[in-house]
Amino acid sequence: MSAHRFTTFAYGSNMPAARLRERCPSARALGIAELPGHELRWHKRSIDGSGKCDIVAVDTPNASVFGVLYEILADEKPALDRAEGLNKGYDEDAVEVIFDGTRMTATAYRATDTDSALSPYTWYRALVIAGAKEHRLPASYIAGLESVPADEDANRARHNERMALIEGVRA
Repeated sequence: MSAHRFTTFAYGSNMPAARLRERCPSARALGIAELPGHELRWHKRSIDGSGKCDIVAVDTPNASVFGVLYEILADEKPALDRAEGLNKGYDEDAVEVIFDGTRMTATAYRATDTDSALSPYTWYRALVIAGAKEHRLPASYIAGLESVPADEDANRARHNERMALIEGVRA
């Protein structure tokens, strides 16, 4: 990694390349990475009242979160921080992931405001699944994402706008 770039581990709605490039045009997918000793939870309290993704360290044997490593120009990091709500629901953390058989450090966002009673909206879950499929995460992992209970967003305009993002991912 160049001193003028940083590597981030995208595990939720930032996995789709088109979505991340809207925020950080230089974003370049390096490939699938695994974060061992963690679970994906959908409990980050969002301003829209739903649950968003988070990575949580656990003692469960074989627990792992899969995601995508992206390399991004350092001067685009403030845009990503704003989009992710750094210091407003997420903190940044250095995580050790396995990429191409090697352990390496990447940045990731961890939720600071959580509620285990929350569920994601169907459009958010679909966006995460679309990113997982785009980057060919393990089929069993994708099946787990697909099994997550989700709620319909009562704001149909927002639902339709977000679903259009997903159609863009599939194109």
